[in-house]
Order: sequence, then C-alpha cells, then structure tokens
Amino acid sequence: MSILFDSLFNSVAYGHLMVDVINSQRAILLTYWSTQLHWSETHLAFLTMLYIWASSLSQPIFGWISDKLGKSHWIAAGGILWISGLFTLAITLPTNLAVPCLILASFGSAAFHPIGAMQATLQGRIHYTNRETTATSWFFVFGQFGFMLGPILGGFLLHWRGQIALSILALIALPVGINVGWQLRKVSVKPPEKAKEQAKPQTFITYNKCGFVSLALLAAFQAWAQQNMITFIPKHLSDLGQSTAVYGMIVGLFMGGSALGNVVGGNLADRFGKKLVVSMMLTLSSIPIIGISLLGWSVWLYVLVPLAGFFTGAVHSIIVVLAQHVIRSGMALATGLILGFMFSAAALGTLSSGWMADKWGLPLVFQFTAGLVFMAACLPLFIRDISPTVS
Repeated sequence: MSILFDSLFNSVAYGHLMVDVINSQRAILLTYWSTQLHWSETHLAFLTMLYIWASSLSQPIFGWISDKLGKSHWIAAGGILWISGLFTLAITLPTNLAVPCLILASFGSAAFHPIGAMQATLQGRIHYTNRETTATSWFFVFGQFGFMLGPILGGFLLHWRGQIALSILALIALPVGINVGWQLRKVSVKPPEKAKEQAKPQTFITYNKCGFVSLALLAAFQAWAQQNMITFIPKHLSDLGQSTAVYGMIVGLFMGGSALGNVVGGNLADRFGKKLVVSMMLTLSSIPIIGISLLGWSVWLYVLVPLAGFFTGAVHSIIVVLAQHVIRSGMALATGLILGFMFSAAALGTLSSGWMADKWGLPLVFQFTAGLVFMAACLPLFIRDISPTVS
C-alpha cells in the first residue's frame, strides 16, 4: 500500500484516472447519438472499433518513441492535454463532425498508457521489493475507477445539461496532465540500470511457442469479453427502456467491479502464481455473465454486472506484466504492444459481436461472451514457460 503515497506513482495513477474518465464517455456518447440517429448495433460496434483501433494501434509507436528518445514527460502529459482538448471540441460540434473528432481524441490515450504503465511497473519492481504486479494492478485500478466513475458522471451530466456539460470532465483533466509532466521530469532520460538491462534487446532468444500463442489468445479473449460488456450493456438496457442515468450507473458498476478485481488479482498473482489466478478468476466470471444474458431488466443486474467486472478485470494487469517480461525490446514498447494488441483484438471482436447482435439479439452475445471467458480460463494450462530463455 505504501506505493499509493509515492508522488511519481500518484501522478501517473491520477493521469490514468482522468484519461479513462474521458475514454469511458465513448460508450455513453455513442449510445446517445445512436438513439438519436437510429444506428444499428453493427454501426455502433464499427464506430467503437474505430475509436479503439485509433488508440490501440498507435500505442506501440508512442512506446517506441519513449524508449528511443526518453521524452516520457512530454509524451504522457501531452497525451492527457490532447484527449481533453479534442474531446471538448467533439461535444461542441455537429454529430457528423463530432464522431471523427472523438476518434482523433483517442490518440491522447495512446500516448499516455504505455508510459504510465511502464513507470508504475518500474516503481513496484525497483522501489517496493519486486511487487511489480501489485504496482501495475494499482495503476490499472485507477484507470478502471475512471471507467467506473466516467459513465456515472457522464450519464448524469448528459441528462442534466446535455453534451456541453461533459466539458467539465475535460477541465478537471488539465491540471492532472500538467502534474504528470512535472513529476516525470524527475525521471532520467536513461532508464535505471536494472530496468535498462531487463529491457535491453537480446539475441538468440527462444520462446515456448505454445505458451506464447496461448498468452496472446488469453489477452485477446479477455479483452474481447470485457469490451463486449462495456459496449453492449448500455445498449441492452436502453433497448429495455432504461434512461441514460440508469445505464450509465450499470456500466460504472461493471468498471468498479473490474477495478476491485484488478487489485485483488494482482496481489493474489504475486502470492500464489499468475496462471492459477487467471484460470480461477475467468472461470468464475462466466457465471454472472450467463445470468445477465438470461434475466433481462432486473435489480439483480446491480449485483451480477459488478461481479462480472470483478472476475474479468482481475487478470488484466497480470497479462500486461507477463508481456513486459516476454517482449525485451523496451518496456514502453512492450507495454504499448500488449495493450495495443488487447484493445485491437477487443475492437475487432466487438465488431463481430455487433453483427451477431443484429442477427440474433444481445442476450446471445452475452452468452457467447461467457463462452469466451471460459475458453480463456483454459489457456493458462498451455503456458508452460512464458519467460524467454537464452539459447
């Protein structure tokens, strides 16, 4: 817990919070616009995919730039200021111009995430007795809390004063971004020797191919399942006649459950092993998701939705830390690659889920999502050695 009082960790953690508060408005705004303009489920999923791909595919680029140039304070702070500014512009424009502007805003998220996650891992690894998974999980907890708080605030503000009221969120993010730049200026352009040695590209590295592929599939299935829930829970509840305030609250509860699950999963992984925790949490996650698919509108969703978030979110940080060990071309690049891959896979998967929803309905999509997490729970059995070995 002492890492929570570390000023550098706090800066990137609160930066993550505000970036994802703004990121989470995507689901609320697109649902709001889709209701006004009568978009199909496929159209909604396609726009979601474009937003996520813009953010995810550019993350390795920002990570590579940070590793090469060491200008992490400028990139991370600039990312927060960029997403705040473009988001504010999006909510003031007509919808046909607002959507592209919202997608462009996602590049700010792409700039911040690899650097923020790298700094969190390094703080836990070097300064807090090799508690890298725990530190990384706390970093992602702040982001997931942002995803929880964001829809609740966004739904309320949208219901209260319309789109323009959402600019309050962007204004709050501005001093947070400035603080990130101020704190990260303390970080040496060259990484610490220990981190530098671990991040140094190595030759003649061999991987357990089965384990590497299994890790990639695990990342894809977990991200796809979470994105299905975030994208389609609000639309499902809107179709059932619920207001923006209600479905904003429900999505917020999902992300709140994910945040709690993330920190619990990170601590358990450091204590009992990563593969065991991943299998256990993902197996349990299939139960509430099946319940969501069967119930329709019910007050039980206030219990089942956060439980689904808790169990699916518990493995996110574990996957990121594993990738940081496997990909040895630089920590920021490794973080950007795994996050970019996860988000891209989730976006592509959500597009296919949108087509499925149009054809067979959203309850079937949730049942399919339960199948995804159950398959993902089996994959750690094939990860025998996820660390590289020098031959």
